[in-house]
Amino acid sequence: MDSATVFAEGVHAEFRGIAELREQDAENPENGQTVVAVPPHPLGVKPAGNAYTSSFNIKSATGSFAGLPDEIIVQILEYLDASSLLQLEATCKALYAFARFEDLWKSLFLENVIPSLTNLSASEFSADWTNKPFILTDPVREWPVYRNWSTDALLEKYRELKFRAEAVDWPLKTYVEYMNDNSDESPLYLFDRAFVEKMGLTVGKAGSGEYWRPDCFGEDLFGLLGEQRPDSRWLIVGPERSGSTFHKDPNATSAWNAVLRGSKYWILFPATSASFPPPPGVYVSSDQSEVTSPLSISEWLLGFHAEARKTKGCVEAICREGEVLHVPSGWWHLVVNLESSIAITQNFVPRAHLPSVLAFLRDKPGQVSGFRTDVGGPYETFVERLRERDPGMLQGAMEVVERMREGKKRKWDELVKGEGPDGTQAEAFGFGFGDGSDEDVP
Repeated sequence: MDSATVFAEGVHAEFRGIAELREQDAENPENGQTVVAVPPHPLGVKPAGNAYTSSFNIKSATGSFAGLPDEIIVQILEYLDASSLLQLEATCKALYAFARFEDLWKSLFLENVIPSLTNLSASEFSADWTNKPFILTDPVREWPVYRNWSTDALLEKYRELKFRAEAVDWPLKTYVEYMNDNSDESPLYLFDRAFVEKMGLTVGKAGSGEYWRPDCFGEDLFGLLGEQRPDSRWLIVGPERSGSTFHKDPNATSAWNAVLRGSKYWILFPATSASFPPPPGVYVSSDQSEVTSPLSISEWLLGFHAEARKTKGCVEAICREGEVLHVPSGWWHLVVNLESSIAITQNFVPRAHLPSVLAFLRDKPGQVSGFRTDVGGPYETFVERLRERDPGMLQGAMEVVERMREGKKRKWDELVKGEGPDGTQAEAFGFGFGDGSDEDVP
């Protein structure tokens, strides 16, 4: 059994175990109390101080481990491989809790782990994190939708409302029935761009906002376009195994993805360059307008996952309920739901990536997407809004765009015209046949 399979089985076992323990707690409430002020640990673990007053400590069921401090047990388990951990956790409930310690599995399988932080300020994000994936654990937990949304809660309020699930529009009740009773290798994914308007949601931190952009991401410069901005936010609902194959976010934007229910596995690669080719199994045309990859997530995981995780630049993580993940502009990413999930995602333009967005809109008009047809020229319209708002910012960004273009032109000249970096003549590139001839190839 390969590591990816063992890891997946371990994750699935974790969620089955949590569900069983929650059912047991619901059936046997302590002292008749069914409501608690602080949510219990999902595996029933309590702070060590409870051992002084409790009549029973389940740790006594661990045999020889019972006399050891918890920290020593965890250190011992660090020497076990995945198969041994899975076997150990099957012996008793207490060892199950120890063997499910997240850091044990991270050290085994997540070799290039995406950093997890509680929060960032806007200045910290701008200074150090605009080009790095990361997870934040605190901001989403403040949202009303995090506290209030679940599949049942959404069904109660939006049962007959239609949402887009890939190529079809289904009432939510129909999609949830499908989600709960499907065995598809690649399940349909609910991915709706108009959910805010359909559901009558208020977005923003002030007043009665039901969710808002995490503060650290600062101003979204596409917001200057108002009603003319391209599609930018989506409600995402899907069962286990659903997700999205490798792609980059549209129009060179960055993105954040907030998990309200469930958990998602992410694997990301830096923007394509001479140093960082596309992910294994992903083939891109010279202008990056066409991407070819395996048809399904499972095909890619079976055929390329092991190789990908050893590839330069690869990072990965599990983004859990109440967490939000940042995807920098230009980064390739694949996402798969490890269990039924609800999430909200939004694309945005931070100041640090304004030059990349301007260059994309100007130089790749055929790949620009998400704008309404009545927006005559996305690039021209965006430039005009930026000029009205902050001429200095626009000028600085355009200077960077020109330097980017000159850099690409210089590399092309070095390759095709044979000009070296210092302007001297180098060996030229041509379609010759080894005799010095550059005649056209018929």
